[in-house]
Amino acid sequence: MASEMIINHQEKAHALLKADADKILKLIKVQMDNLTMPQCPLYEEVLDTQMFGLSREIDFAVRLGLIEESEGKAILEQLEKELSALHEASLKK
Repeated sequence: MASEMIINHQEKAHALLKADADKILKLIKVQMDNLTMPQCPLYEEVLDTQMFGLSREIDFAVRLGLIEESEGKAILEQLEKELSALHEASLKK
């Protein structure tokens, strides 16, 4: 029973982190589709804040043993790749 509960918590933690990462990814995609303001300071601030918040959530989940550290790093690395693509696209415009 206890191991089932742990697995359930791990699955929930992973799903919540993935949902938050998907929200950030949507912000990135919207900006990539609408490069009218490629380096809007407000938009960059929102993305930075969201990324920082997600990194803290991941750190907390890792410390609780709900996800592996490598899993959390993979989530952040994927978002950072998307941010890098956004930055490159804004420079080309």
